[in-house]
Amino acid sequence: MSWIQVIFDVISRLLFGVGDHMTKTNMAASDDVTGGDAPTSPVINSEDDSWWSFRSWLKWCPTSEFDLYKAEKKVLKHVKTKFETKHINTVDGQRIWTLIVNSDKSSKVPLVFVHGFGGGIGLWVQNIDKMSSSRPFYAFDLLGFGRSSRPSFPTDSWQAEDQFVDSIENWRKAINLDRFILAGHSLGAFLACSYSIKYPERVRHVVCIDPWGFPEKPQESEMERRVPMWARAVGSLLKPFNLLAGLRAAGPLGPRLVRRFRPDFQNKFSIFEDDTIYNYIYHCNAQTPSGEIAFKQMQIPWGWAKNPMIKRIRALQSDIPMTFIYGSRSYMNSSMGQSTKYIRNNSQVDVHIVQGAGHHVYAEKPDEFHYIMLKLLKDVQ
Repeated sequence: MSWIQVIFDVISRLLFGVGDHMTKTNMAASDDVTGGDAPTSPVINSEDDSWWSFRSWLKWCPTSEFDLYKAEKKVLKHVKTKFETKHINTVDGQRIWTLIVNSDKSSKVPLVFVHGFGGGIGLWVQNIDKMSSSRPFYAFDLLGFGRSSRPSFPTDSWQAEDQFVDSIENWRKAINLDRFILAGHSLGAFLACSYSIKYPERVRHVVCIDPWGFPEKPQESEMERRVPMWARAVGSLLKPFNLLAGLRAAGPLGPRLVRRFRPDFQNKFSIFEDDTIYNYIYHCNAQTPSGEIAFKQMQIPWGWAKNPMIKRIRALQSDIPMTFIYGSRSYMNSSMGQSTKYIRNNSQVDVHIVQGAGHHVYAEKPDEFHYIMLKLLKDVQ
């Protein structure tokens, strides 16, 4: 494998890693911007990271909020359970795109899923039916991703993280949840932990699905020692750009790039026989960058967190249980689960390794993932 391929691989792994409520039931989509069934034009809340004007960029990139709506609709057709999706308007003026199942089953503690970097609610398509079988289930597009608002984020890493966390709390207030089980994948797991530390009274159990951002960066990793000087120079040149700038700069070739660099997604989401999942991922990430910029502020080269979670997980309230679910073939460091168990030795911390799964364990081995989750859910009524 060439070092150019290595660089692209690292970027792609990080990508797919990591009021007025109009409602729709099942596949009749809604969007309260237009007052109709679907958005007719993009709603942009943040600055473009390219040197083109937004109008020129829009013509070059074959995407829009309407394209994302159509792509998501096609993905969610595979959900058999009755659900609704809608924008939840929060007190700070943001709009969080949310999927809701069984909101009337109030006797059980709700389960909330948070996707990773570059994702959206559609990536849970293989899990929604099972996870919502006995309790209220919620999934939402993180602020700055998917169909949620895309505001500007602070350049400071702590402040950017805090904006993500507070947006989750504002969403909770707007949707009127009390306490819930919070499960996050990759970046979503990192934010779930951060949220639970800041708002412990709202969380019954934290589930970290192949989490990003736990380990500290070593003095110099083995991979960095092996990187040739020219590759380091290329990395330095790319440093000012956002992680997915190349996807947008590719214009009409962008959709093909997703398939080119992540052909494995066809197997992970084998329920789709065509480009459905690739189109969804593309349109989630070809929009104007927002959460992507925030993530860039929160990480340092080669995917390490600026503020590693392992250094502060001790601050999580001791009576909040944690569950880690890793894929045995994932590039995430599964030893962080055991390290957390050691640090929180007076708390419940369970660590599961799903054999044969990679980073997207929930999609690659859904049956094994569901078995772990349903067993956990039995203990939280």
